[in-house]
Amino acid sequence: MLGSAGHRDRGADPVGAFADGRGTPGAGVGPRPHDVRPILTPIRADVDTRRPDRKTHAVTLPQLTSPRPFLTDGGLETTLVFIDGIDLPDFAAFPLLDTDDGRAALRRYYRPYLDQAEEHGVGFVIDTPTWRASLDWGARLGFDPIRLAAINRRSVEFVTALADERPNVQRIVNGVIGPRGDGYVVGATMSASEAAAYHGLQARAFAEAGAEMLSAITMTYAEEAIGIARAAGSVSLPVAVSLTVETDGRLPSGQTLDDAIAQIDAATSTPPAYYMVNCAHPTHFLDRLDPTAAWVVRIHGVRANASTMSHAE
Repeated sequence: MLGSAGHRDRGADPVGAFADGRGTPGAGVGPRPHDVRPILTPIRADVDTRRPDRKTHAVTLPQLTSPRPFLTDGGLETTLVFIDGIDLPDFAAFPLLDTDDGRAALRRYYRPYLDQAEEHGVGFVIDTPTWRASLDWGARLGFDPIRLAAINRRSVEFVTALADERPNVQRIVNGVIGPRGDGYVVGATMSASEAAAYHGLQARAFAEAGAEMLSAITMTYAEEAIGIARAAGSVSLPVAVSLTVETDGRLPSGQTLDDAIAQIDAATSTPPAYYMVNCAHPTHFLDRLDPTAAWVVRIHGVRANASTMSHAE
């Protein structure tokens, strides 16, 4: 299991949290009022919870078999904008890799999370700062496809070097892919095939640079997640899909979590390694997680909001 809090919700508390409910970095360690441990049971190494008649990735991601949780960061862009006061046009952090000051800001952001992982003896999934580093967003920021592919590769090299500074922390280098549109509202949509083509540049760049997995973050509808999963499969990388939910526990598209997971799994020859829920307070979706339902074991991470407000609020 893995998790954080406040990830990319522009008004959320960006403080990271352990997925097993043990606390919030900087706030001590102790039980939290909405503990998801009874629901998010760690996967056993000898059990494949995906459909047995489908091709699957070998279970090689350590966060799926570790008896200890893995930590993630908790709100990169939110922290940089609202705490550090850095101007991020289009909420994009990846251009910071192009300047000494920008790289220094990213190092300051990641290091406290690595400190927490080291202090508590847990693994760390280190994300690239590339949530907005896709074709449309890149073009808005002056990055043509060649330059965009290059900075996606450099993002992997950058976070790998940071993680290498902590040899005692078990790390996974994770290439982050964000939505083509808004991460909280469904606007123009793509078919799964269109999404695979659109997001293929980032998937290829991450694979070329040595990322160990991909994550589709803040997905608001199933077809885009399917496309990213297919793009990941085309470069032989495992992928995690993180779904945005509203206060009613549904995706912004109106689809339920179980229906979205079923649709994505059914439409991919190599299904996602696991799913996560992002940008929602646990009270918004906890009652949707029936511990007796087979689909629930596909969820292995929570990137939650500390706030109970809706995205619109």
